Amino acid sequence: MGHSHIAILVISIESKTVLNISRFIVFLGLVTALLYQRVDHIYRTFVALVGLYIPDMTEKYFPNPPYKLRSFLAPLYNRKAMALLGIFIAVHVSLVNVPFTTIDLFHKEWKNADMVSHFLGGMIVWVITAEILHNMSNGGYLDLTKRRLVLYSFLILFFLSFGWEVAEKLSESEISFIHESTVNKVRDSIMNALGGLCALYLVFKRRYPFEINLKY
Repeated sequence: MGHSHIAILVISIESKTVLNISRFIVFLGLVTALLYQRVDHIYRTFVALVGLYIPDMTEKYFPNPPYKLRSFLAPLYNRKAMALLGIFIAVHVSLVNVPFTTIDLFHKEWKNADMVSHFLGGMIVWVITAEILHNMSNGGYLDLTKRRLVLYSFLILFFLSFGWEVAEKLSESEISFIHESTVNKVRDSIMNALGGLCALYLVFKRRYPFEINLKY
């Protein structure tokens, strides 16, 4: 199934449903972590589950954010963007520990599994970055065209990707199982970029999870 088919499938499902399914998958991960007493995964899935409820709590208790913050908080109020975030989180925690097993695809059984996380991570980072830049331009804080938005959003994505890889490299002395070669680092950055390009397709061709109304 190609990326375009996956995009159509995601778009066809109601965002609230996608988010609830993601929460349920993460909850299964938490149950699994408790059953097998995997402390790191208990922490990981608990934080992920709380994070997936932040959009609901924000809408309920903080429905009208200050005007100056609206551009930055816009993705949090965008159910479609949060649905994509939910997919990323659910897939990632399931790769680290497949529900109701002790299989760790991310670090042990299939170390190439991080390609999936980097692809989805690049997708959601680009979506959030692009939506913030788009709202800042519409709000008069920036003067962007569509081309500039794409350029700046990908520059930010590349900068964050590079920063993440540097942070992982610096952590290798403390966490031995995350040791990665330079080739792996380059591959991760490429997957981040491919995820960003997929998100670019979603926004420009499918108008999902938001529509850009800037001039070229």
